Amino acid sequence: MSSLKGKIITVVGSGLIGRSWAMVFLSGGYKVQIYDNIPGQASGAITEIRKQLDELQQAKMLRGNLTAAEQLSLLSSHDDLQQALEGAFFVQECVFEDVEAKQTVFSEVENLVTESVILSSSTSCLMPSNVFSRVQNQTRCIISHPVNPPYYVRLVELVPHPETLPAVMDVAYSLMTDVGQAPVRLRKEIDGFALNRVQYAIIAECWRLVQDGVISVKDIDLVMSEGLGMRYAFIGPIETMHLNAPEGMEDYLQRYKEGMKRVLNTFGPVPDFSGEPAARITKEICELIPAEHLPARRERRDQLLMELAKLKK
Repeated sequence: MSSLKGKIITVVGSGLIGRSWAMVFLSGGYKVQIYDNIPGQASGAITEIRKQLDELQQAKMLRGNLTAAEQLSLLSSHDDLQQALEGAFFVQECVFEDVEAKQTVFSEVENLVTESVILSSSTSCLMPSNVFSRVQNQTRCIISHPVNPPYYVRLVELVPHPETLPAVMDVAYSLMTDVGQAPVRLRKEIDGFALNRVQYAIIAECWRLVQDGVISVKDIDLVMSEGLGMRYAFIGPIETMHLNAPEGMEDYLQRYKEGMKRVLNTFGPVPDFSGEPAARITKEICELIPAEHLPARRERRDQLLMELAKLKK
């Protein structure tokens, strides 16, 4: 992986995710060329990134071994896609979550880069076979799905197109590891990938419990933040099962499988997240956290996530 150090990564899209990816790659010492098709947007992103890096440095939360100024010296903005792609070995697409928009981006990018350049999308749930359907050489295509905010939550889901070469997955895995992320490899594409499938399962049952009057919004969030979340921040559900019986997994299944199946069979249908239940749940969470408090809550979330990341090193 040392041979990639100092090489160029192009980030297409300068919104929140694009800026976050740029900061992650800069922290690892990579040169980043950020592009946006709206004139002036990419240069504006540099202004925002400079502000964030300076704040992180002051708070002693800056990632990597380079100073904020050293990281910024590796960053450039571009309104011209061809210029932004010059010399890049890896392209990270970060446009809005619309399959047509992403397909258009990759069609344009493919015509401007060599065959060896890896094409990566940040999509959170669109299938690789759809995102890359207009790309001629799909062997170098991959999804690198970050968790928001990527600078603080280090997981990256690597999802292959059915034609993706193993070597492409290996390079993406090495790159993400090198810049301090925590990549996981999906062996094949599936709707929602892994993270959102697990997340949506949790959201659905939490929603049903509140909708059915079993528990309040405040208390179901505490079930996660003061209960499951405390555990799952360090070990996953499968390891938890293995640790939670004296003799490990076989013992756990022997003890608890019938109870798990009984409870799972009581789960209701997929919520439609609309109508009276949605209005009631929205009202309850907005009373707990009014709109004017959201920026401060997000800032506090990011601080805690960074502290947690430090603990896990």
